[in-house]
Amino acid sequence: MPLIQSRSGQHRVDWIPVLLCTVALTITMLITPKGLSAQNLENSFSRTDSFETKMKLLEDAWNNKDFDLARSLTHSLKDTVLQTQVEEEIPESSLIETLQLQNVDVLGENGKQWARGWKYFKLLSIKETAGLKRTSEPVEVSLSFPSDQVTSLTREVRLVRIEDGRLVEVPCQVFGEKHRKAERFCKILWMADSLPNQEQDVLVFYGNPDAELPHYPSDLKTEGEGFGLDISNAFFKVSLSRQTGQIERMTLRREHGLELFSGGEGHGEPPGIDWAHDYVDEDSFQKFRISLWDTCPDYEVIRGPLCTIVRRWGFPYSPVHPIYSPARLHVDVEYRFYTGLPWFHKTGSMTAVQDFEAAALRDDEWVFSGQSFTDKMWMDRDGQLHFGDVDSDKLNDLWGVGFFNSQSQDSIMALFLEHQAEGLPELNHSGVPTMYYRWHGNLWSRYPLPVKEIPAGAAIHQKNAYLSIPFTKEKGKETIEGVRRRMMNPLEVSANGMQSFSGSAELSSSPSSVSQLARSGEGGEQSQLKQRIWAGLRDCKDAQLYTADMNIVDLGLVYDVRVRGDVVTVVMAMPHRGRPRLGYFVDGSVSVHSTKSVPIRERLEQIPGVRQVVVEQTWEPGWSSNRLTDVGRLKLGLD
Repeated sequence: MPLIQSRSGQHRVDWIPVLLCTVALTITMLITPKGLSAQNLENSFSRTDSFETKMKLLEDAWNNKDFDLARSLTHSLKDTVLQTQVEEEIPESSLIETLQLQNVDVLGENGKQWARGWKYFKLLSIKETAGLKRTSEPVEVSLSFPSDQVTSLTREVRLVRIEDGRLVEVPCQVFGEKHRKAERFCKILWMADSLPNQEQDVLVFYGNPDAELPHYPSDLKTEGEGFGLDISNAFFKVSLSRQTGQIERMTLRREHGLELFSGGEGHGEPPGIDWAHDYVDEDSFQKFRISLWDTCPDYEVIRGPLCTIVRRWGFPYSPVHPIYSPARLHVDVEYRFYTGLPWFHKTGSMTAVQDFEAAALRDDEWVFSGQSFTDKMWMDRDGQLHFGDVDSDKLNDLWGVGFFNSQSQDSIMALFLEHQAEGLPELNHSGVPTMYYRWHGNLWSRYPLPVKEIPAGAAIHQKNAYLSIPFTKEKGKETIEGVRRRMMNPLEVSANGMQSFSGSAELSSSPSSVSQLARSGEGGEQSQLKQRIWAGLRDCKDAQLYTADMNIVDLGLVYDVRVRGDVVTVVMAMPHRGRPRLGYFVDGSVSVHSTKSVPIRERLEQIPGVRQVVVEQTWEPGWSSNRLTDVGRLKLGLD
């Protein structure tokens, strides 16, 4: 054994355990977040298994040909990836720095009274630079906020513009909320109006614990579960396949209600009018399609009054899946449907995760059975709309294609807004519209690939808009070209206004035409009652977490609290679909454990001023650990 020399003499020491203990202690100190003890960290690790542990178990099961266990471990691995993504995914950069904010006091007495209940705001500057009038143009920004100034961004954020010296609320949709240490992030979407070359300020208010989930009037309706939805507005109704999430059919909401669909047996897949994305493998052996999915491998749905987003991603399937299931070309597709607009977006990417060869590839193809249209149209690179056959020198330089009926005035037009590649030569911008294609009907199909060899990391990106309007050659051409010009020159949003905003000097001294920003119960008049309600909800525990002493508020299960007179409405979620019964919390459940769950209704009806308690269940947006409070994160060992 080695010796450690000291002034008091020689001591025999086993240095290996000492070294290991020292290293372990150092690592623990480095990785233990502030506020979380080493004991909590150890407990957290013992409650689940790491990605690396599961990978080792999967490798062992595979080598031992224990395929049932291997299949179970692949599902468990996916759960680990999902939770790690929730915790560690880097939010989009905020347009305004987190601590760049203003107190509502700078708005003067009138402005402060109008925004009563809210404490802070951030300022955005919007500029129209193309000399075009804008009406209901979708605008989206990512912002961050100090965690100690907000309890729920989806409840508290309000968007306000300054109009003739008055504050006017603008309906907005808040989504994608993420909690990262001392910051909260979210995305905000709204429909903006602007005059040509106009500059305007938009204020983003937050910091009101009494705020309730806002409700805005909208013609956008989203029905169904999961990704197989029916989505409609005043102009059309789109049905997404319950199996794949592709657009199955589209009904134009005019007096005769033309329904665009693709009949027949196709290639054996479910019916649909959007047939992209797919590719043919080496030597043209088979075609891999996302339209062959038996269900979406992964998806995300965001519902809102202004926009419904359906995103799906995964690897395309073989006609004889799973005999062939190569992980070569990863496909990511997103639809966006808006309130009050006769068009919707589709963005997509096809990314090679390893080198491979493709005999052919398509990234946009639409098929309509029958003969609903009488004429075809196409758009050149300069945004000019043409009718009839495509010019021979434009066959691979198309930036829009579509059809219309000269008698009924029905139309469908695809505008190709973005189409570029990484790691590949210049793409072919094809997709000639065909009036009659054998077995299909009306069709366009874009084959962008200029080569067969696709290196790992190469990607094809697109952003399209699909427009349906009552169409005549005289007015339709001008309308479609105008829509395209506005899309190619979107409104510019910046944080420049924070430096130039003069606060109360920009507001009229006369009262606003709208009395205040707050709805009933949001302006502070019921603060004490709401505080008692939230405190009461903290007495309602999840007894299935036997020793954590976790209440439903710190778990983030309470989405909203509304007070109308002596009636209290609580909007809640359950953690996941495996626990769908909200009555467990509302009316209580027998528990043999020391943690007792006080029923919500019983607890809140004990509060003076509360006569009736209504509890509503929601699955939108889905619950995640981003909704945990700081206390909740500590109790679960996440911080």
